[in-house]
Amino acid sequence: MGLRERIAAELTATMHGGDLKLERYAGPPGDPGLFGIAPGDPVWRVHGQATGMLTGGFAALMLQSLHPLAMAGVDQHSDFRADPVGRLNGTVRFITTTTFGSSSAAREVIDLVRRIHTRVHGTAPDGRPYRADDPDLLTWVHTAEVRSFLAGHQTYAPRPLRLTPAECDAYYRQAAPMAEALGARNVPRTSLEAERYLARLRPQLHATPAALDSVLFLRRFGRTRRERLVVGLLTNASVGLLPDWARTELGIHRPAPVRTGWDRPLATAVGRTLQWGLGPSRIQAAARGRLAEAR
Repeated sequence: MGLRERIAAELTATMHGGDLKLERYAGPPGDPGLFGIAPGDPVWRVHGQATGMLTGGFAALMLQSLHPLAMAGVDQHSDFRADPVGRLNGTVRFITTTTFGSSSAAREVIDLVRRIHTRVHGTAPDGRPYRADDPDLLTWVHTAEVRSFLAGHQTYAPRPLRLTPAECDAYYRQAAPMAEALGARNVPRTSLEAERYLARLRPQLHATPAALDSVLFLRRFGRTRRERLVVGLLTNASVGLLPDWARTELGIHRPAPVRTGWDRPLATAVGRTLQWGLGPSRIQAAARGRLAEAR
């Protein structure tokens, strides 16, 4: 097995559990997908760009951890410490299936997540009750996620492929129904609405001990020396995607010259290597084939 094949196999195992399950994306012929996302749409472009999604995904986890109730649910119910790859597989499966998958495949993953959410409830260390199916918590998780994905894309996609301001707003509009299908409400639909939403929630957001522990775990994650090196470079880069106040809350002190002059070029190089190893996306190719049958 050559270098390119080894990279592809390792990434497929880490991100997808080793099986892309292309049948989710390839049929039935002509199915437009649950949310009608087509090649060239902002959501397709953002969610299909590997480096932006990897760095944005790490940033999203850090940002999401700052909501004490959301973090309590993860800390008390998730097995991310025992099986971080399994949790990653589930997140990747949800995003790729709702973006590129058939209508039935998307409904299946949405129904699965909704069932899981009904079992996640409890009391946070500050005494407040929480439920994972709380519409307000779902809106928080979604907004932190898509803001981070978009920031990753706008930083790490090749410059000609980045979104215009109007396309950034379209990205939020196209992504909103995914969150609403899970039960979220009042989901931001433009970049301005997303930033205003974060500003409104800012007084509620702070780093609990569980949040600091989860971020430390994330930044040190890796089953092999090579994986720890790659994750370290990408999580360092993801720090630069966070709002300044979020870095301060998490106690991450990484000067701007380091973020822009060191972290970003290294992450760009790592991303290009990973994308070279993966080659053209088989998932996107399967989805394009399915959609082409509608013409």
